[in-house]
Amino acid sequence: MVGWFEIPVIDMNRAKGFYESVFDIAISVNEFGGFHMGWFPNDSEKLGATGSLVLHEMYKPSMTDGPLIYFSCNDVVTELSRVAPANGEVVQGKTQISEEHGYMAIIKDTEGNRIALHSPS
Repeated sequence: MVGWFEIPVIDMNRAKGFYESVFDIAISVNEFGGFHMGWFPNDSEKLGATGSLVLHEMYKPSMTDGPLIYFSCNDVVTELSRVAPANGEVVQGKTQISEEHGYMAIIKDTEGNRIALHSPS
């Protein structure tokens, strides 16, 4: 049901570098109606929503407020290994949810947001 998400940032270049490093992707930075946005890649062949990093005075990063976004991974260990080198922090390492629901982890990005990872194994 999720169609789009937005992650608040303070420094677009720093945030872009972090997410590109952790997820091995390219983010396209654009101006959109007064908002500075870093669009995540969209792959119509894959399930799931895409979204954007957003730099705007109305957007404030948080470790405690707002929704928690889960990024899908093949194995969260891969992305977790890239967090510290990209100047982020692992808040909760790979943790089993249940046998049928797989694993999760929580990281803190360079902007101060909590972001979750999920993988089947």
